[in-house]
Amino acid sequence: MKIAVIGGTGLIGSQVVDILKAAGHEAEPHALSTGVDLLTGEGLASALAGADVVVNLTNSPTFDDASLAFFRQTMDNLLEAAAKEGVGHAVVLSIVGAELVPELDYYRAKVLQEDILKEGPVPYSIVRATQFFEFMDAVLSWTADEETVRLPATPLRPIAAADVAQAVADVAAGSPLGGTRNVAGADVFPLDELGRITLAARGDKRTVTTDDQAGMFSAVKGDAIIPKDGDDARIAPTRYRDWLAA
Repeated sequence: MKIAVIGGTGLIGSQVVDILKAAGHEAEPHALSTGVDLLTGEGLASALAGADVVVNLTNSPTFDDASLAFFRQTMDNLLEAAAKEGVGHAVVLSIVGAELVPELDYYRAKVLQEDILKEGPVPYSIVRATQFFEFMDAVLSWTADEETVRLPATPLRPIAAADVAQAVADVAAGSPLGGTRNVAGADVFPLDELGRITLAARGDKRTVTTDDQAGMFSAVKGDAIIPKDGDDARIAPTRYRDWLAA
């Protein structure tokens, strides 16, 4: 199977390409660095020529309201090109519970991306993941100073990027879902506790203070961004403490 991975040089995309190649598929990474610009459409036709599947792992350069325009334009370009080239399956990666946090521009933009895909001309699959282990350093940096990190007690079920990549690759190699597959990590943590675990594992002596008004995740109400009973989420094997230790 020939699979075009747009955003195929990034954290998730590069691993998706490797997994698909190891499984015997013809997986090709495409990105700005290879001459494919999803925002302008440059290089898309050649990238999708002969492809059975396209996986879109590109991301907005900002998390503000400009992300809405980014996802609208890139999805319009992708679906138009995919339809012209006869691609039979389009896959995107999104966020568990994104529609439940409309206060965040980026989450609204991801919902818009999903909606455009659902309404488009190409059979589709959506993989929704929880927050990546690899992003914890960035989350800590948003509300930190030299002595303290302020974090809300928002429940998260974080997941390793490698497990996300495996989930995306599995979906890309299968038949279109015509729907969504949720994937999440093995354990639920309040974000403030996750911060304490992270700092302790790294020998960082800063103190984590619980502050439900601090940072982006303060906009999340309750357990909105963890899978609920009945979501039929796939639970990944990698545990956060094990990942930190490794």
